[in-house]
Amino acid sequence: MKKEDVMNILDWKTKQSNVEVPFFPARVLLQDFTGIPAMVDFAAMREAVKALGGDPKKVHPACPTDLTVDHSLQIDFSKCAIQNAPNPGGGELQKAGKLSPLRAQPKKLPCRGQTACRGPCDSADLGRHPGAFASQIENTPILCPFHLQPVPEPETVLKNQEVEFGRNRERLQFFKWSSRVFKNVAVIPPGTGMAHQVNLEYLSRVVSEEENLLFPDSVVGTDSHITMVNGLGILGWGVGGIETEAVMLGLPVSLTLPEVVGCELMGSSNPFVTSIDVVLGITKHLRQVGVAGKFVEFFGSGVSQLSIVDRTTIANMCPEYGAVLSFFPVDNVTLKHLEHTGFDKARLKSMETYLKAVKLFRNDQNPGEPEYSQVIQINLNSIVASVSGPKRPQDRVAVTDMKSDFQACLNEKVGFKGFQVAAEKQKDVVSLHYEGSEYKLSHGSVVIAAVISCTNNCNPSVMLAAGLLAKKAVEAGLRVKPYIRTSLSPGSGMVTHYLSSSGVLPYLSKLGFEIVGYGCSTCVGNTAPLSEAVLNAVKQGDLVTCGVFSGNKNFEGRLCDCVRANYLASPPLVVAYAIAGTVDIDFLTEPLGTDSTGKNIYLHDIWPDREEVHRIEEEHVIFSMFKSLKEKVETGNKRWSSLEAPDSALFPWDVKSTYIRCPSFFDKLTKEPVALQAIENAHVLLHLGDSVTTDHISPAGSIARSSAAAKYLTNRGLTPREFNSYGARRGNDAVMTRGTFANIKLFNKFIGKPAPKTIHFPSGQTLDVFEAAELYQKEGIPLIILAGKKYGSGNSRDWAAKGPYLLGVKAVLAESYEKIHKDHLIGIGIVPLQFLPGENAESLGLSGRETFSLTFPEELCPGTALTVKVYPSPQVCACAPLAGWSGKQPQRVAYQRRHKWRGVRRRCVLHPAPVFTSRSVKWCCVLHLCSRRAV
Repeated sequence: MKKEDVMNILDWKTKQSNVEVPFFPARVLLQDFTGIPAMVDFAAMREAVKALGGDPKKVHPACPTDLTVDHSLQIDFSKCAIQNAPNPGGGELQKAGKLSPLRAQPKKLPCRGQTACRGPCDSADLGRHPGAFASQIENTPILCPFHLQPVPEPETVLKNQEVEFGRNRERLQFFKWSSRVFKNVAVIPPGTGMAHQVNLEYLSRVVSEEENLLFPDSVVGTDSHITMVNGLGILGWGVGGIETEAVMLGLPVSLTLPEVVGCELMGSSNPFVTSIDVVLGITKHLRQVGVAGKFVEFFGSGVSQLSIVDRTTIANMCPEYGAVLSFFPVDNVTLKHLEHTGFDKARLKSMETYLKAVKLFRNDQNPGEPEYSQVIQINLNSIVASVSGPKRPQDRVAVTDMKSDFQACLNEKVGFKGFQVAAEKQKDVVSLHYEGSEYKLSHGSVVIAAVISCTNNCNPSVMLAAGLLAKKAVEAGLRVKPYIRTSLSPGSGMVTHYLSSSGVLPYLSKLGFEIVGYGCSTCVGNTAPLSEAVLNAVKQGDLVTCGVFSGNKNFEGRLCDCVRANYLASPPLVVAYAIAGTVDIDFLTEPLGTDSTGKNIYLHDIWPDREEVHRIEEEHVIFSMFKSLKEKVETGNKRWSSLEAPDSALFPWDVKSTYIRCPSFFDKLTKEPVALQAIENAHVLLHLGDSVTTDHISPAGSIARSSAAAKYLTNRGLTPREFNSYGARRGNDAVMTRGTFANIKLFNKFIGKPAPKTIHFPSGQTLDVFEAAELYQKEGIPLIILAGKKYGSGNSRDWAAKGPYLLGVKAVLAESYEKIHKDHLIGIGIVPLQFLPGENAESLGLSGRETFSLTFPEELCPGTALTVKVYPSPQVCACAPLAGWSGKQPQRVAYQRRHKWRGVRRRCVLHPAPVFTSRSVKWCCVLHLCSRRAV
């Protein structure tokens, strides 16, 4: 940090948007989907350093790094899937459908004032918590084998984690090797919980101390929802995988001096509004205001009405409304929460004194609100219960308008909201024969209902509300239809603890919401397929069936290919829609079902009272839960402890491995970076529209059997059930390159329908994107991509840039970009060019069948307009006519990302380069040249 940087920050009013400052976070957080490529790169750096004559043992992360293994869980076993689920690992388990009885009685859980049990407990002493409801139903919760917490079906958790360890053994061994050989790397084993949840409950310090110096805790990581800790007063946000690796090597995050928007919260929310409704209400308001690329800080009297879990839920959703982060300063509510979760009182006093001294403590009595770039106001009283969907999280629908909105979606043209179902087909009903009974499916029928994702699972009020609603529903005689795939995936063992100790867990289980494991599952596309009977019925009627889940993303194809409408909802509403069996319902006027006497039961009859929820929350979300979880994190589990892994300085790459492979980025490594060459006669690989997400570019879910990646794995002797997911195989560049643009929902204008296909223009063939790119590379033809607005939106994903780079893409021409993805493109050496305001491919008459040429000046300033020469291609096959060619050339586009150009021009990403000093030769990896001090 230089004096110039400090002065720029102090002069923020005049320096915003045109000055960059370095930021050195205190730590880095990785989850396994993005952690695997990062650590593979570090392993490959050691190989490269050795090849260039250096000492590979000197390659270590300079910044403390925590890696949580939470994205490898897939739901192979649940209530619906358990009879047909695979048992790939064999091992200790009996064959699927013949579960071994694990009916130990749960140990008596600690109530308020008692000390939590430590370590394994004698099952003979286990019993029901005194706070549980007296009217227990059959199949009382029993012992979860991983958290020693009561759950109704521990076999399900056990079998899912057995499969998880068997399916991901290579990856887990690599993670364990990484934790052994790299300093400053700690691995949180699988089965512990989600990355951002563990970060909140276990890793966060709020105020750190090092060498007798106090400083605020801060963190960056590879998951966009790392912002969750902002609700605890910790500065943190998601950055790209390449930027993360740079931070791990001791380089700062370089960011434009941000605008800070002050968001004043006033009033309090209505009784029937949950935290997710507050989140979605704030999300919609901030989207309308426009806070993209800005920091948001909450203040006002309404902040004190929000608990820490409410704040973390709001902060967790900030990527959905475009902000870099959403910050809640530490206040008395924060300190009270920390005290309840086990922070020492002396430490809390020191923390409070420090934060007040440096003016980082929020106080309602003497607010002294700071100056903001902009101030907006939100009245919490104006927020109503809502859901979001059917295709995007920003499309919010009031629950009272859900029936009419869904009907409108059926009528609208295919797009972000519409499905374009013919009027005469909208009332179609298809018979479904399932488990000896007959049911009816129609448009709007719910086939998946999942209480998932840390966004809600970390929030005791909404989770307890779901449990209480389930209890009242069961007592009223309501049930969920058996063909609906239901699941409950908690953010951590703490959730299991309070659901069990409050007595609501057996009622959730009775409705089919059984705990299937701890980690990201349905939310990231890791779900078992629907039954053949349901799939056939959906296909027979070409039905718009629905998934309802308490996650934070519902992009097309993310949940299940055959489920076309996906809605985000609070956990109690997920349960309510599962009971109803359809989203085509008006909860105000239509009943959920009838009781044993035939009386109609409406949602308001079983909706839990807010005071009742708060009472249960105060009674059961206590210190012992957090302490118990911390002990579980530190001790791990038996499978992880017994897992064998090498401890050599260099990783012993297995040429037969399909999970871990030394990446090809270093194949042509030289000590000096190679300058970026002009792009000559490039063809367009894909012609895309608006809102192309990183899921479209680099899917994280299952590997389709017909895909190029599947062919690669099949050729190496794997069967389809061994394919795993793209996210799990991010350590293999061959799989990930083949998986680039392999999303079946990708709409390429060359093809005219959703499909992972494109046209190879020299031959006129329609091919898989990978096959076409491979042909272009053999012919020595560079590639570009044409796109519309918001290219690269969604999750940060480094392979969404690495993949196109390995396909031979040299540049992208788009109307606008998601910031992190743009940084990724620059970091990997792909030039992100932006059309001039008001222009796009259509307005310029570009069909995408032209060839493009572009040269780059040595010095490029922000906002420079570059000339792109566009020509009709003489190589285009006659069967691909140049429809739409306007004859205009050249076209001009703007390169609008300041300070990043150096990284693109020198193409230094993932390029180890020697840095000579007067005393010795040091080795560093020039991963990302965003910083002015990177080289």
